Amino acid sequence: MNITLDEFYQLEKGAFLLVDVRDEDAFQHGGIPGAVRMDLPQDLGKLSKDQKIVLYCTRGERTIELAQELRDQGYDAYSLQGGYGAWLVDSFERSCSEQKQRCADIEKSIRKKFHKDIFSKFAKAINEYELIQPGDKIAVCISGGKDSMLMAKLFQELKRHNKFPFELVFLVMDPGYNAANRRVIEENAKLMDIPITVFESEIFDAVYEIEKSPCYLCARMRRGYLYSNAKKLGCNKIALGHHYDDVIETILMGMLYGAQVQTMMPKLHSTNFEGMELIRPMYLIREDDIKHWRDYNDLHFIQCACKFTDTCTTCDPDGRSVSKRMEVKQLIARLKEINPYVEGNIFRSVENVNLKTIIAYKKDGVKHHFLEDYDCSSEIDVDADTEQ
Repeated sequence: MNITLDEFYQLEKGAFLLVDVRDEDAFQHGGIPGAVRMDLPQDLGKLSKDQKIVLYCTRGERTIELAQELRDQGYDAYSLQGGYGAWLVDSFERSCSEQKQRCADIEKSIRKKFHKDIFSKFAKAINEYELIQPGDKIAVCISGGKDSMLMAKLFQELKRHNKFPFELVFLVMDPGYNAANRRVIEENAKLMDIPITVFESEIFDAVYEIEKSPCYLCARMRRGYLYSNAKKLGCNKIALGHHYDDVIETILMGMLYGAQVQTMMPKLHSTNFEGMELIRPMYLIREDDIKHWRDYNDLHFIQCACKFTDTCTTCDPDGRSVSKRMEVKQLIARLKEINPYVEGNIFRSVENVNLKTIIAYKKDGVKHHFLEDYDCSSEIDVDADTEQ
């Protein structure tokens, strides 16, 4: 008696014995999970008449006769219709169908549930900072983390609107990931329907022995490799996945640890690769919203995955250690308990710089001091200055 694949899937786990009757070599090359291999009728003594038995061979032809012979002897035996071949094809189709549905759900979440908090802010940053121009070819740089993977999906969504022509290349640089991390990136890209282009380097090996600021050197080298390969592919821009929280942390880190006031800019011209530009379209998106999107879709990404640590959230792009960035992240969280507006205030502080209240500043590498034109300017009211 035959049992179809649909009927087979409906059987309760543990309520039947699945027997592979192919030879050992075929079995070692792959079988249905949970199956045991037997040579029948030689291994007949291993079977019980009190248990349902499902037999399968390569195409389901040999087991039809075997199942009937066992039934004639009082066994509750069945032949799996189509055998291992049918199950294998069906498993591919099921996997493909499930993957397509998951991808569709991920994309739907961006258009619906997270439209306001994520996609709208993505589009706002692109418009407000003029990050994309008609005719651009953008290398969307994917590290394998939550931020860059989301950025890739947001770019795909933006492309669907097609308000003006631009091209995308989804670029993955493997700086020396271990095999497991490399596979996670590839599987996530496949799941999310992101057509990645992968190029390899040995950056992790190159900086592993560096004692002073290895993360800084790693970040600089990775940036250079991204520019170089993006340019080879005909791109004029690279897009990185830094978000709002990265920006405010960088501002505060510069003040507390670098004795300087600066920010992570939404776009920059490359000084070493003529005609290339760096853009940060996630600039206005909050990290908590990115995490919410990730968890809502049950997605799992790699983190830094370098040889120094597998737990850091990012190789710091601004030359400071990851621990310092974590300290600032925690400091901002504590300040927010006292002042709920502190994050927005930090972000806007670099938009509201009053040069008349700055002792010195740099422009194009030249330092300017307030005394340069002090006698030529009108005196600032002391009370007004105090209020600031």
